[in-house]
Amino acid sequence: MALKYSQNCKIGLLPLYLELYDEVLPEVREEFYPLIDTVCTLFKSKDIDTVLSDVCRISKEFENAVAQFEKADVDCIITIHLAYSPSLECVDALCKTKIPVIVLDTTRDANFNSISLLMYNHGIHGVQDMCNLLLRRGKEFIIEAGHVKLSDVIDRTVCHIKGAKMAHQFRSSRVGRIGEVFAGMGDFVVEQSVLGSKLGITEIVTSPDQVANYLPDENDPEILIELAKDRQRFDVSDLKTEAHKLSIQTGLALRRWIKNEEISAFTINFKEITKESGMPEMPFLEICKLISEGIGYAGEGDVLTAAFVGAIAQVLEGVSFTEMFCPDWENNVIFMSHMGEMNVDLLDERARLLEKEWSYTNALPPVYPSGCFKCGKEVFVNLAPGVNDMFSLIISPIEMVRESQSVSMGDGIRGWMKPEISISDFLKKYSEVGGTHHAAIVYGQPIDELRSFGKIMGWKVVEL
Repeated sequence: MALKYSQNCKIGLLPLYLELYDEVLPEVREEFYPLIDTVCTLFKSKDIDTVLSDVCRISKEFENAVAQFEKADVDCIITIHLAYSPSLECVDALCKTKIPVIVLDTTRDANFNSISLLMYNHGIHGVQDMCNLLLRRGKEFIIEAGHVKLSDVIDRTVCHIKGAKMAHQFRSSRVGRIGEVFAGMGDFVVEQSVLGSKLGITEIVTSPDQVANYLPDENDPEILIELAKDRQRFDVSDLKTEAHKLSIQTGLALRRWIKNEEISAFTINFKEITKESGMPEMPFLEICKLISEGIGYAGEGDVLTAAFVGAIAQVLEGVSFTEMFCPDWENNVIFMSHMGEMNVDLLDERARLLEKEWSYTNALPPVYPSGCFKCGKEVFVNLAPGVNDMFSLIISPIEMVRESQSVSMGDGIRGWMKPEISISDFLKKYSEVGGTHHAAIVYGQPIDELRSFGKIMGWKVVEL
């Protein structure tokens, strides 16, 4: 599944060295270039773009390298000690920048069997010197150690790079909120000043009537083009063409507004979609398409979760907004659903498009996809606001299980989640740590990547 809005992760690779060695043994430095090339090649093989600085030895060189990385807007800095490098040369530049630091603790040779190799393999105590200073200065970092060819250290580092990318995306989120927050819902509500100053989220607030300004004419050729695409992608056998066209017309208004405002995530309060708002119906179908393309989403005016889902979706494939609805105590599973929003690429079969019965407002009945989440080992995640504007990232490995033929769920968005622990323990622990009722499912089990995301953001990471 291609994420249309995603980009490769981008790192700044920072080789550290000692000026003294260039003065007394200038020929030694050339011996490290193959290691640097190898590391760059390995990252490239993992779809990681690399901005490589010059080998740095003194404080001015480190300052220049960090400035280079900031200008390139890298997701993180990867340090690699070619040899010992005194920490006081690099620590100021690394502590001043907001870019996360990941330490790649490795050496040129896999086998140290001769004292003649000492000059090429003693960088580990430079790592120790630097990490001690970073800790004392309060600069968070992540470290992985091992030989680049003999171990999986590159793979482990890539997990952290992806976490850094999610953090970078989250801190630069542009979240559109259509309408006011659903009255009375409090768990996901965060003050706008906290969203901006603490989390880096830009909130773009608008109303349905302003989005309605983007409605295409009913004879717009783009409607017919989208109609043909939908007929290939979905089962439309139970949907009237006129209802389908109106849904597309409404969805194109949303799509055009998102493009114009350069939105990375959005949220809608369905109660404000009325005849008077200018939006003919709640655009469930377009919401589902946008989620599948990497745009973040959450319901009911939830800016926080929308940004969270969007940041993950820019890096990891297979992410969907969801809610826990009902427990099945006897079968130890939880029914997952929402009104009509999910990542349609995660359905177990081709989605059926249907008209939804609608009594919440005086808008027309919306079109929505009906289907069940596909089975697999996945991760349930939630970003929970806490006391004093602190946040917890809740991560839980789960299994999405097959829908029993004996259950009668009718049509709609649905799925069955089975945590690794009993649902009794899961639900108890989830609420004890403040889990909110809006969350996400991430397909595959990228727990390391998500854990790194939370650590880099400075959140408390809770695993259930």
